Amino acid sequence: MTVLRLWLSTGGLAVLLWLGPAAAIADDEEGDGPGYYGAIAYSPSTRSHGWAYDYATREEAKEHALARCGRFASDCIVPVWFHDACGALAVGVDGYGTGWGASRKLAESYALQSCQGYSGGCIVVRWVCTSK
Repeated sequence: MTVLRLWLSTGGLAVLLWLGPAAAIADDEEGDGPGYYGAIAYSPSTRSHGWAYDYATREEAKEHALARCGRFASDCIVPVWFHDACGALAVGVDGYGTGWGASRKLAESYALQSCQGYSGGCIVVRWVCTSK
């Protein structure tokens, strides 16, 4: 089985989900393995966001997502990054949530679930996938 990490929006809390082989995602702890990285940045104060995909390293993806978000806000954070996968950001009335998975649909589903734990009226405002 494969472990899929879902990063929630506050405090870097991680929820581990056990998935079958069909949902296998390559991920390395250092964030520098072969493949493509993506990230989504978010500003809790302005609700601005930025995204990046198809970068060689996790740090490059995070940097570009922060730069894109930073054009509109000064408090941008990167609540989700992903490797050879898709990521999503859902925003609600009182909070937000993020998720990533092997497909857009899975990433959006996780982001909505995460957001609904903190807020009502959640909708996906950004999704992005790497080229894999």
